[in-house]
Amino acid sequence: MKKNVMIVYAHPEPTSLTRQLVEESVQTLQEQGHEVALSDLYGMHWKAVFDERDFPTRANPDRLSFVTESGHAYSTDQQTADVTSEQQKLVAADAVIFHFPLWWFSMPAILKGWVDRVFAYGLAYGYKGEGNRYRYGNGGLKGKRAMLSVTVGGPEIDYSPRGINGPLEQLLFPITHGTLFFSGMDVLPTHAVYGTGRITAADVDAAKVAWRSRLEHLFEDESIPFRRQNGGDYPDRHVLANHVAVGQTGLLAHIAE
Repeated sequence: MKKNVMIVYAHPEPTSLTRQLVEESVQTLQEQGHEVALSDLYGMHWKAVFDERDFPTRANPDRLSFVTESGHAYSTDQQTADVTSEQQKLVAADAVIFHFPLWWFSMPAILKGWVDRVFAYGLAYGYKGEGNRYRYGNGGLKGKRAMLSVTVGGPEIDYSPRGINGPLEQLLFPITHGTLFFSGMDVLPTHAVYGTGRITAADVDAAKVAWRSRLEHLFEDESIPFRRQNGGDYPDRHVLANHVAVGQTGLLAHIAE
């Protein structure tokens, strides 16, 4: 069945492995019959800084409250044209793929700025004007799939369970859980290519094959089993119930086994 897939990627170098994987994504998805909407953030000269220029008509001209102004601009259709265009792609998408290099254990600033500006109050959070009632598995982006495709300069062993950098999925938890799942999206396990700082031509070819294989199951693979806020594990919508994840604390307690 034909689906709509949005690809958001952040890398300034057109010959980079990230860009090559983006091209693989477009080709593979289109061959499968899907519609692809592409957002090349560097190519678009995306404005990464979230500031007063995002609100041409202010609800409160005396004090800048990002939640208030974001909600006002979104609900009254007074957002900037670039944000509105990206939101239209996002709302239309059945799945969103984020391609980026791991920079300082996170996404590049330009991609973070895309999230800051596009994930408006009333859409990605504060859904239906209900504050935190619809979050972590609910919200305006519920029903969509999301996946990170990350290129990592260092070796995979550094990101192993006892590796010096920490497990990659835990490093990316603020993105997978705190951004994508928060807004309601079902998040697939991250796809990573390690050792890109010294990658060979043969390694690039192998990386492309592996990525095409992941794409073939984009709408079939199981998502990360994050615990849903309104699924019963958080009776007060804040803290896990005493009988849930007994003896566990920290990030992993919020993933069901």
